Amino acid sequence: MPNYLFKEKLIQKTLALTAGLSLLSLLGIVLFLFMEGLPLFANYSPMDFLFGTLWYPTEEPGLFGIFPLFFGSVAVTLLSSLFAVPLGVLTAIYLNEIAHSNTRRIVKPFIELLAALPSVVLGFLGMVILAPFLQDVCGADTGLNLMNASIVLTLMTVPTICSISEDALHAVPRSLREGSLALGATRWQTIIRVVLPAALSGIGTAIMLGMSRAIGETMVVLMCAGGGGALPDSFFSPVRPMPASIAAEMAEAPVGSEHYQALFAIGILLFLLTLVFNIIASHIAEKHRQTGTSSL
Repeated sequence: MPNYLFKEKLIQKTLALTAGLSLLSLLGIVLFLFMEGLPLFANYSPMDFLFGTLWYPTEEPGLFGIFPLFFGSVAVTLLSSLFAVPLGVLTAIYLNEIAHSNTRRIVKPFIELLAALPSVVLGFLGMVILAPFLQDVCGADTGLNLMNASIVLTLMTVPTICSISEDALHAVPRSLREGSLALGATRWQTIIRVVLPAALSGIGTAIMLGMSRAIGETMVVLMCAGGGGALPDSFFSPVRPMPASIAAEMAEAPVGSEHYQALFAIGILLFLLTLVFNIIASHIAEKHRQTGTSSL
C-alpha cells in the first residue's frame, strides 16, 4: 500500500474512533442519568413531580413538585432571550451590513471574547454590581431576582446569537444585495426585505442555540436568581431555576434517596429540553443549508 494511502486510512480510523468515543461518552451519561432518575417514579407520581408546586425534599414524605423550578427556568430563558435576540441580531446586522471592515475586525473579536468569560465571573458581577443597582433603582426587596439573572444571561447568550447570525448574513450572496440596490431599493430596504429573509434560517438557528445555552446555565442562575422556590409574582421576585437546584442540593442529598433521584429526574427534564432546542436548531440549519444550495 502506498504511503499516502496508509496515512489517509490512519487518519480516517483515528477520526472514526474519536467520533465513536464521543458517542459512547454521551450514551454513558444519558444512561447514568436515566438509571439514577427514573426510580423516583416507582413511588412518586410523574404528574405530581411535573405540576406540583411544593419542593420540600427533606420532609417525610418528601415533596418534589418542580413546577416553580421549571417555571423559573422558562421565565429566565424567555426574558433573557427577549433582551438577547434583538441585541444579538441587530449587532450582527451592523457588523455585516453597515460597519466598516476595520470596525468589524476590531468589534467582532471583543464580542466573541465575551463568550469566553467564565460564567462564575459574570455571576459575581451580577451579585456585586447589578444586584445592588436593581435593588436601589427599582425598589426591589432583593437584587438577586429574575431580572438580575436574565440580564446576566443576556450577556452570555448575545455573543452566540451575534456570531452565528453574522455568519448567516455573511453567507447571503452579494448578488442579492446588488440586484435589490439596482432596482432602486435603499440600503435599509435591502437589509430588511432581502438580506434578513435570506438569512432567516441561520438566525433562527442562532436563537435556538442561545436559548439552549440559557436554559442549561447553572452558575449564573445559582448566584443571581435569588434561590426562591415559589412561583414569582413579578420580574423582581427571586426564582430558583432547575440547574440551580441541582447545583445547590446535590452535595446534601444522600445517594440513592428520593431527594437524590429527584435531582437526577430534574436533570432528565433539562436534558430533554436541551435536546428539543438542539433538534430544532439542527432542523433550521438543515433547512438553511438546503435553501443556500438551491439558490446556487
